[in-house]
This record gives sequence, C-alpha cells and structure tokens, in this order.
Amino acid sequence: MFAIGYRTPSPITAPNSLVELDLPKPTPGPRDLLVAVEAISVNPVDVKQRAAAAPPPGGARILGFDAAGTVEAVGAEVTLFRPGDQVFYAGAIDRPGSNATHQLVDERIVGPKPRSLGFAEAAALPLTAITAWELLFDRLGIPRDGGEGQSLLIVNGAGGVGSILTQIARRLTRLTVIATASRPETTEWCRTMGAHHVIDHRQPLDEGLAAIGLPAVTHIASLIATDRHWPAIERAIAPQGHVAIIDDPQSLDIVPFKRKSVSLHWELMFTRSLFGTPDMAEQHRLLAEVSRLVDAGTLRTTMTHHGGRIDAASLRALHTLVESGRSIGKAVLAGFG
Repeated sequence: MFAIGYRTPSPITAPNSLVELDLPKPTPGPRDLLVAVEAISVNPVDVKQRAAAAPPPGGARILGFDAAGTVEAVGAEVTLFRPGDQVFYAGAIDRPGSNATHQLVDERIVGPKPRSLGFAEAAALPLTAITAWELLFDRLGIPRDGGEGQSLLIVNGAGGVGSILTQIARRLTRLTVIATASRPETTEWCRTMGAHHVIDHRQPLDEGLAAIGLPAVTHIASLIATDRHWPAIERAIAPQGHVAIIDDPQSLDIVPFKRKSVSLHWELMFTRSLFGTPDMAEQHRLLAEVSRLVDAGTLRTTMTHHGGRIDAASLRALHTLVESGRSIGKAVLAGFG
C-alpha cells in the first residue's frame, strides 16, 4: 500500500519531514476494519507527533487521525460494519495512522459517514467532534438540552475543535456560548458557527467578558494557549465553575481555584482507545449521532480548505498551514495518485 510517514522527527521544512512509502497492506485483527482511505484531515496532534515522536526502531511512523473511507474487509468478531460501508473516524494514537491508502481501525471507534457529505467534507469532523462532544457532555457534564442560565467560554472558537464545539453547544444545549477570536474573518466564522458573543483573545479574557456584560462564566473550554490565558481564566470562572483543557501547558498552578471550588477537567479523545476502556464503544455511538445530526442539518462540516490529493507535498503544505496558527476550521486532502 502507499503511505506517507517519517523516519526521524523533524521540522516540516526538513527535506524528509514527510516521505512516501510502499508498505504491505495490513490484515484485520478480530475487532478491526480494514478501511480503504478516501480522505484525511490534519490536526495539531499530527504536527506535534511529526516534530517529536520517535517512530518504531528501524521503521517509519505513519501519521494521520481523521479519515473517511470505505470498509474493504472486517475481522472475525466485527458486528457493527461490513465491507462496502462508508465510514469516518479519528483512529488511535498507538496504531499506524490514516495517511495511507489502507488503515486498520477498531470498529468501536468508527462511525457511519454522513450520507449528505462527501468523503473530504466528512474527514474534517471526527477528531474534533469526538473531542468537543466528550469535553462538553462527558467532562463538563452539561446535559443534552441543558445548561439554561449557564455560560460556556470557548477559547479559540475558529479552530478545529472550537468550530464544532460552538455548533454542538449552541444547537444541543441552552448554554450562552461565547467564543474567542482575533481577526475579522475568524470573528465572523465564530458567529456563523453559532456563538452568541465573540471576544478578542488578544486581550485579557475577563475584560472581554465584562465588556459584553458577563463578569463571570460557569464553564470554560480552554483549547489553546492555556498557560497564557490562565490568570484571566482564574478571574473569569464563576464560583463552583468548571474548566476543561485539551492543550499541553508546561505547568498550571491550580491552587488559586480552591477558593472558588472550581473543577478542572482534561479531555483527550484517545483515552478510550489507548486504555481499551469498558465504554470504548461510546465513540462509535457519538460519531453515529454526529452523522445523524449532520444529515438532519443540525451540524455542518468544518472543512474550509481542500489542499488537493494525498501525497507528501500536499501533506507538508497542510502541516505548514496548521503550524501557522492562522487556519480556520479544518483543512483536508482527498484521493490518491
């Protein structure tokens, strides 16, 4: 099979940062689907892995998490899918990724592709939708159609996770949704995604909230630059509030939150597959629900950039775009050859 990977962690500007490989097609394990990949998307985790994660000794690491494709073969114990089914998923951090013509993925973390979307549009959604869904409903504990009288601040509303989290929070809960952005185009995007208010994250977050008449919020989703915003988050969170984090701050002083009895939550969408948790199949169920909501017109794809076909040069360009910090929504590639 054709694949794209790396043998040495390196900056994207290095000549061999991503190279094309010819590898054997894998064979499904008992719960595995063998998926013929049609489209992929790039996330910050891709660029972090490429820059720092060592590949297997003497081998190459195949990156890629978001994917949409067609089931080609199934393992002996598979019950949720069959060959010919169109699927989308975000994969597992401890298995070879989606930057290849074929990939193995456990059926319990796969969902049926939305029928109303093409492969490219669908590939923009899985990782960010899982992250947003788990953050909102599992970590912050907001009930579906709940949150009346409460508020959610989404730091970096125009990013991949922020774009779908804004939609889910606005359309599936009664929260007041405040997103952050810093440019006219990202501010408009956040409003299009459903934010009630947008504030500038170049300024202290608590000052931006006060300017729109919200001196404190009950929930905060910190999606980027958590360490930089931490003092303002401390000031902005309401007593007995909840803060959820997905990025990688070097350190955080949580002691000041004691006075407010604030709860802190981490969200990593790979936890269920990495540890084989008893509720691992929740990701299958939530992706199926996201698919249903997309087909119903409740949610929409966050694809904003189609970078062409899947090859090393196009993938390097998408890594560069994500690393720039100026991308909006999600960037995708589709098709091989």
